[in-house]
Amino acid sequence: MAHAAPRSRITSRRPGGIRVFSERTHAAAKLAVPVVLGLVYGYWAAANRREGGPLTGWNILFGLLTALAFAVLCMALLSIAPRLRREEHAVLWGAFSGAAIGFLVSQADTSVLRSTALGLAVAAGVFAFLFYRYYTHEDAEGHRIE
Repeated sequence: MAHAAPRSRITSRRPGGIRVFSERTHAAAKLAVPVVLGLVYGYWAAANRREGGPLTGWNILFGLLTALAFAVLCMALLSIAPRLRREEHAVLWGAFSGAAIGFLVSQADTSVLRSTALGLAVAAGVFAFLFYRYYTHEDAEGHRIE
């Protein structure tokens, strides 16, 4: 005789699975992750710009302003992009990633063509990856089925 498998007593608010962290942790991470990524990005851009030379006040200011711009744009994308259709969502993240990498490469002593080509290549790769992911995780009406 077959028996039904016991059900888990853990309920989920999300239709796709169980949340490991609380809502408060997710809210804190939504702010902390872009700030930390922005600080790393700002340091990286400032290091590329000074090319191993001495650290100056202008270099620190450039790094902080770059970090601020990156973090603000990243937070804006995290709040706006999930409301878009999968094509627009993937294009937005691809453009952001390509522009970010192109800007980092342009801060080093390279040509404009190289930074543009690398930025476009990264943007195309991110777009293709995210479009495939969103396409395979949505139904025909565009609702997420994770």
